[in-house]
Amino acid sequence: MVPLISHSFEDETPEAKARWFHGLPVEERIAMLCAWTDLILENNPGMAERKDAQPVAGRVRVLERARS
Repeated sequence: MVPLISHSFEDETPEAKARWFHGLPVEERIAMLCAWTDLILENNPGMAERKDAQPVAGRVRVLERARS
């Protein structure tokens, strides 16, 4: 198997992301989880006290700044 770099969103399936994550050493996985937790708590400090969190209804839209 020849490793390839892809910039296609079609190649970013949940399964592919899981394979990538499981390919990391345990120390790097823990570091990523801690970084994500810190990011969430920095943006929403009350998240740690919430019980039985529910997903947000509707869609999430990702916006990009227009290039000039």
